[in-house]
Amino acid sequence: MDDDLEQIRKRRLEQLQAQQSAMQGPSTEEIERAQAQRSALLRQVLTPEARERLNSIRLTRPDFADSVESQLLVLYQSGRLSAQITDEQLKQLLKQIAPKKQNIRITRR
Repeated sequence: MDDDLEQIRKRRLEQLQAQQSAMQGPSTEEIERAQAQRSALLRQVLTPEARERLNSIRLTRPDFADSVESQLLVLYQSGRLSAQITDEQLKQLLKQIAPKKQNIRITRR
């Protein structure tokens, strides 16, 4: 009886541990592997100058840089990019993607 109860407890504990590990999401190893793969693809897509520009943008606006990277990778994987993107091409792309700035005028009376 005690052995059966102990086996049931062990199985239940293993199930709970498996559920908990599944709920935690990807491990740090998987995240690092995905980031390495992403950076390798970006090296193929962008010239060194364009990569440098994108990295400097990442310092100020990381979410915007991630968005641009994702769009570039989608274009590359779909085969719509024929050559590496230069710094000038990246500048034009950033101008198109960047949200328009609003001019705010303050009038004093």
